[in-house]
Amino acid sequence: MKRNKHLPLTETVYYILLSLFEPAHGYLIIQKVEDLSNGEVRMAAGTLYGAIENLLKLKFIKPVESEDKRRKVYVITQEGKNILLLDYERMKHIVAITEKNLNQEGV
Repeated sequence: MKRNKHLPLTETVYYILLSLFEPAHGYLIIQKVEDLSNGEVRMAAGTLYGAIENLLKLKFIKPVESEDKRRKVYVITQEGKNILLLDYERMKHIVAITEKNLNQEGV
């Protein structure tokens, strides 16, 4: 199987996509990423909006209508879900082979 050129996702992008299974605006995305990562990933607004711009170009997320016209709200697309799943499967494989090798070494 040919490897997808967008993989691996950065940890930040992975969490952003994961946070957008429900529509969210920028500040909420920042909060969700921090919660999902148990406080390990903290983003500044500039980092988030740079990532959002890139994810929009890749069609991994899309803007959605919002009742609050001051806030831009985004949601993950099917393409975004597909790339997230591919990276998830990639990481599962890495974990499985690592566990296998560590078990063989008695670690």
